[in-house]
Amino acid sequence: MRYLLRLFFLLICFPTLAQTPTQQVNVFLGTSGDHGQLSPAASYPFSMLSLGPQTYPNTHTGYEHLARTFLGFTHTRFEGVGCQGAGGNLLVKPCLGPDPQQTQLLKKSEQAEPGYYSVTFANGIGAELTVGQRFGLHRYHFPAGAERTLYLDLAHSLANGFKQEEHATQDAALSGWIEAGTTCSAGTYRLYYYLELNQPAQWTAAGAHQLLVRLPATGAAEVEVRVAFSSVSVADAQATVQRQAHTSFEEVRRAASLAWNAQLARVQVQGEADRQGLFYSLLYRTLQSPYLVSEPDGRYRAIDGSLQKSKRPVYNGWAIWDNYHTQLPLFSLAYPNEFQDIAPSLANLYRYGKKNFATQHEPSPTVRTEHAIVVLLDAVRKGYAVDLRGIRDSLISEVERLDYSHPDKALESSYDAWALSEILGILKDKSLSAKYRQKALQYQDYWRKDFQDMTRPDVDRLPTRGLYQGTIWQYRWNVPFDIKGLQQMMGGEEAFRQQLDAFFAGDYYNHANETDLQAPTLYNATQQPWKSQALMHQLAADTVVQHYFNDNSRGIDPYIGRIYQNQPQAYLRTMDDDAGAMSAWYVLTACGLMPACVGQPVYYLNLPLFRQIKLQVAAKQPLVIEVENYAPARRYIQAARLNGKPLNRNWLTHQELAAGGTLVFVAADEPNRTWGTQQPWIATGQAEK
Repeated sequence: MRYLLRLFFLLICFPTLAQTPTQQVNVFLGTSGDHGQLSPAASYPFSMLSLGPQTYPNTHTGYEHLARTFLGFTHTRFEGVGCQGAGGNLLVKPCLGPDPQQTQLLKKSEQAEPGYYSVTFANGIGAELTVGQRFGLHRYHFPAGAERTLYLDLAHSLANGFKQEEHATQDAALSGWIEAGTTCSAGTYRLYYYLELNQPAQWTAAGAHQLLVRLPATGAAEVEVRVAFSSVSVADAQATVQRQAHTSFEEVRRAASLAWNAQLARVQVQGEADRQGLFYSLLYRTLQSPYLVSEPDGRYRAIDGSLQKSKRPVYNGWAIWDNYHTQLPLFSLAYPNEFQDIAPSLANLYRYGKKNFATQHEPSPTVRTEHAIVVLLDAVRKGYAVDLRGIRDSLISEVERLDYSHPDKALESSYDAWALSEILGILKDKSLSAKYRQKALQYQDYWRKDFQDMTRPDVDRLPTRGLYQGTIWQYRWNVPFDIKGLQQMMGGEEAFRQQLDAFFAGDYYNHANETDLQAPTLYNATQQPWKSQALMHQLAADTVVQHYFNDNSRGIDPYIGRIYQNQPQAYLRTMDDDAGAMSAWYVLTACGLMPACVGQPVYYLNLPLFRQIKLQVAAKQPLVIEVENYAPARRYIQAARLNGKPLNRNWLTHQELAAGGTLVFVAADEPNRTWGTQQPWIATGQAEK
């Protein structure tokens, strides 16, 4: 009901949409090859249950758009993450006859939209899938007169991640739990489930952890399977199915579409149809995770496996190293209600044994949580309620364990040490704050050792010196909390800018990974902010030259073209979406905003990609962003106004944006070399006076 009311409110406030946002989403974006690692699964906002096809061959999410052979349908996947993905649990395959090996599912046609997926096969079988929160529905169509069976593989998972399972059958129901390895095999998650057929079922074993369901020889040729997942218990999953017992497939599908519209309509854009389609397809990707894992009454499983209860919804399913730059800051601005639950959920990890990767008792698939402390600092400074004092000692313990063994680790650990210093300052612990600030500023010793001398022959190689998926050129900019100090080490603002020029002129930038995502914004901290305006537009909407991929192929086969495309091969080769990280980068850039330094509530400005954007940042007043003199190829800001007053700085605070109002940009073909140069915002690692 909350989603329906929200959608009704939004459609009244913004009645000019020719199409709903959901109608503009292409769920097949990024579903072919290593160009996003996405799937067309029927999903629901922030739901750990997503029903989708399992193909052969497959990518990280179990699906390849070009594949014709289907293995069946599974219930979980972590969209766009690395290694070999996570999920792919509880496979269901519709079959003709008693031998699953004799039924080949060859794709004939398929269609999908947010919350719905369907496919028909050459043998006459058809499948439809739809979902709600924790709940899903399969509907299988069999040829008339055919012998109908369902094959279930309880051990199926992506990347051979199955650990163990227990199950029981009773009449037309199957229930139990499954444990599988998380992404990169760093931990284990357990999912409880309850599955129920709408026809009498005869269950027989078909192998280890495999079942065959024989369906009646007569009767309807259409079979429905209702299934629910829970992180708490089988009883909770069963209760979810029972609550949906009288809800039809069509009603669930409509509710999923309304839920997606309610979320997507919080950011409304007006511009070219192709850009709008790309925008909403990427915003849709941004809203897949983290997952809501608590039950309606607040019970949930903590990451140590214990049963807990919360007064507010609890989330899990993290990829923070990837998406702390973009996705989580976007939530903090455009999805404040959800973020008010996400931030405390992240803080709550510290109470139950948080690790950089997953624990052995996760309530959902998850990846990694490095820089969680930065996100918590960012949340508190933006006005979100987070109990930092209650986890103070755990934060300190984490920072004491940080890894400085490689050059990139040294810079990233210093960022976390800085965040701890800032948090301790908020908690009025001046002595410890000073201690960890000094520890953070020791990054300069590491930087001078490995990142200052750019004449060494390995500075453009991937990998080198133990760096993780990045080069010396790319990691040397990764000091977002102290750009002023970075400029000083390079010889001042002009030298800093000249080295940025060399970095981008040499095509050393790598948008296929997150290692240098902040680099294009750094001209905003110089006297030439217009160069960042040009770069952000080029990376989002124009042709790029890309040498670096995650397979170290510089000099072999550079890519020349657009990075973001509304097609199955949507991104650069080897470029994962990384749980909304890269799609949120596009969404923010298209809105003309980008966090200057996560942990500081400041956004740098670039020219938006649309004539008008409306973000429902607050309950009463949206933030309206307009572009005068708009043209699709224009990329420079000639002037700007905030609520009718001239805006001469190239940045705004979170408080200014979250208050709503009207932000107007005047677009130009040529840069205004004076706009945004008088009051630059430059991050400094020093304590504020």
